[in-house]
Amino acid sequence: MSEVADFKVVRNSTVGSQLTEEKAILLAEKMGVRHLKDGELLVKEGATDNTLFVLAQGKLTVTSKDAMGADSIVYNMKEGECAGTRAFVEQTPRKATLRAVGAATVYTLTPKDFEALLDAQPRVAFRVMQALFHVTHSNLSRMNQETKELSNYINKTQGRY
Repeated sequence: MSEVADFKVVRNSTVGSQLTEEKAILLAEKMGVRHLKDGELLVKEGATDNTLFVLAQGKLTVTSKDAMGADSIVYNMKEGECAGTRAFVEQTPRKATLRAVGAATVYTLTPKDFEALLDAQPRVAFRVMQALFHVTHSNLSRMNQETKELSNYINKTQGRY
């Protein structure tokens, strides 16, 4: 028997934020579990894998290639956060690389398993999509705020820094 995701972790994650305990159990049953060692690659930028990831335990570093082609740290994920929403929803290649920092446990949800959930439990799938929209909206709002602050800084200092 394969390992099952802990529904309590799923419910407390960004993906499960809209779920009741019962619905979190249903989602957890569809999720895979991956254990990573320190430095182990979860997914590489440009990969066509469309799996959604939820960091259950540990830390992941998110890197992306800069203009010179070198990996640059974009973000350090915390437990409960999800990654790969764009690749999962849009079915497009990855925009970043995810790598474990220390031992980590990641829950996975493939589009195929999500579609099965959509057929069997449409309300659960709807709540997951609401949560993914909320994550995306929060990220966009944060980026807009950072852009505004940067613009204010540049305009007030006439480009001097």
